[in-house]
Amino acid sequence: MRSHSVSERESLSPISLPQSENQTQSPISNSIAVTPKRASGGFALLDSLLRHGVEYIFGYPGGAILPIYDDLYKVEATGSIKHILVRHEQGASHAADGYARATGKVGVCFGTSGPGATNLVTGIATAYMDSIPMIVVTGQVPRASIGTDAFQETDIYGITLPIVKHSYVVRDPKDMARIVAEAFHIASTGRPGPVLIDVPKDVALEEFDYVPVKPGAVKLPGYRPTVKGNPRQINAAIQLIRESRRPLLYVGGGAIAANAHEEVKQLAELFNIPVTTTLMGIGAFDEHHPLSLGMLGMHGTAYANFAVTDCDLLICVGARFDDRVTGKLDEFASHAKVIHIDIDPAEVGKNRVPEVPIVGDVKHVLTDLLRRCQSANTKATPNQNQEWLNLIHRWREEYPLEVPHHADSMSPQEVIVEIGRQAPTAFYTTDVGQHQMWAAQFLKNGPRRWISSAGLGTMGFGVPAAMGAKVAFPDEEVICISGDASFQMCLQELGTLAQYGINVKTVILNNGWQGMVRQWQQAFYGERYSCSNMEVGMPDIEFLAKAYGIKGMVIRHRDELKDAIAEMLAHNGPVIVNAQVTRDENCYPMVAPGKSNAQMVGLPKQAPKTAVEPVYCSHCGTKNQPSHNFCAECGTKL
Repeated sequence: MRSHSVSERESLSPISLPQSENQTQSPISNSIAVTPKRASGGFALLDSLLRHGVEYIFGYPGGAILPIYDDLYKVEATGSIKHILVRHEQGASHAADGYARATGKVGVCFGTSGPGATNLVTGIATAYMDSIPMIVVTGQVPRASIGTDAFQETDIYGITLPIVKHSYVVRDPKDMARIVAEAFHIASTGRPGPVLIDVPKDVALEEFDYVPVKPGAVKLPGYRPTVKGNPRQINAAIQLIRESRRPLLYVGGGAIAANAHEEVKQLAELFNIPVTTTLMGIGAFDEHHPLSLGMLGMHGTAYANFAVTDCDLLICVGARFDDRVTGKLDEFASHAKVIHIDIDPAEVGKNRVPEVPIVGDVKHVLTDLLRRCQSANTKATPNQNQEWLNLIHRWREEYPLEVPHHADSMSPQEVIVEIGRQAPTAFYTTDVGQHQMWAAQFLKNGPRRWISSAGLGTMGFGVPAAMGAKVAFPDEEVICISGDASFQMCLQELGTLAQYGINVKTVILNNGWQGMVRQWQQAFYGERYSCSNMEVGMPDIEFLAKAYGIKGMVIRHRDELKDAIAEMLAHNGPVIVNAQVTRDENCYPMVAPGKSNAQMVGLPKQAPKTAVEPVYCSHCGTKNQPSHNFCAECGTKL
């Protein structure tokens, strides 16, 4: 895939260049046709990025990438692109990731060779695990020095092979435009993912006759993602849905990537199918909708986990049967037939063999399925699923998510609920741990407004990802929910927030622990809390924020919470809030490793139900509830 030909060349340049004698008016679209122009490899890279709609680059300079940054200096002066200087390359990759998740566009980050490139690895792996489109550009030592153990040389191409969708080392600057066009096409089509472009220093410096490549003009033999689903399989899926009495939609991040939110809603409403989502799928279905069951899995809602255990048809849409969702795999939806819709054929049948596999883009497949249902006037018959919905409703009432209210401390759930109440439409990013699960349980998110590291579970993701989302949507509220341990993984990015005035609000649920580690040590390791307490060495977060020139706040008591969140949201600038919460709160429900989803611990204790005697009608003998004043059958006064 690294040496494919280019089928079409494009001559428009988005960088404002002076009209010269080598420019002629094109007969098409009033564009300026440019004959080959001497340019450096660095210029070709930046010009190609601009052609693909890149507005922001997150990065950190260094020796091997300096030629590219020198060209960037000139390009930035035109106002056509903006570079955000992070304080650590990992922050650059997470910011590009957050930008991509919030917008659906391809995020871009830069890093230099050696340690700069290796600092990007965690962010690349995070994007790869969650199928996020991203272009990662790294500097490299000159071509002649590759393989000599030169200063700051690492084989970043080889290091990242397992965690990228594709990768390139640019050996000739003439290939730059083609490589960038291919990289964007690969990153953003099919199952999205990160693509690495490694640029040797001398390639970036070398001048050549530069001819741009039009976005989308490349053709890659052997890379043709399946978009349309097989019609026979779609018809088979419709038949299973019509026959089902206990169907369940299980929706993952693929529905977000495909922008299939409306199609998921239409399918759910057409057949009255309850919907549960993975951590990555949060926002794909309106969580205020009566058919929404919230998240399923290890810390999912009890009613979602009971539903997936008892359903007779599981419709998997853009999900991959991850172990944190399935629990004990052979007991996951063990009574159900499975329809699996996914664009990646490698995922279909990998963990669970479906009765109806459909490979294709989720939006296209659901659109075709709905069209076929409408043309055949197919929908759920009246009351077809009513018994199933009644059962789920009973589970909702018996096993709700609970918000603890302790007499002497503030629970983390209270903080999250209050934030969600005051900022219901915000973009939310999270770090990883208990706070992430509580946020997933209690926040109600819209499409692309939930941004969290799911597959890799990367601590330190939240703040830089929020930077990327806020840069993309400067007029929207962006809030990071973090923990005291996760926050310290990338706290140097407070410098980036301060430099650019990026108005991100960060709320730290501070319990003095690596919270999820402590919970597991309590539950599975005999309460041996090895290296999980964070109190010793904990910085004064309010003063730390002020040291960066950022507003810092502390919430110690419940009666301060409402006003403090309002003050945070009203402040015009970044804010760090240290919310001191209950030290030993655990995240429930919880499915223990190796257990089925129905075997949850931490469910609400059910109050014993008092037996009540029915009242029989003296006229017709019908059994009535004791609260009734008149017989439901004949109307006689009881």
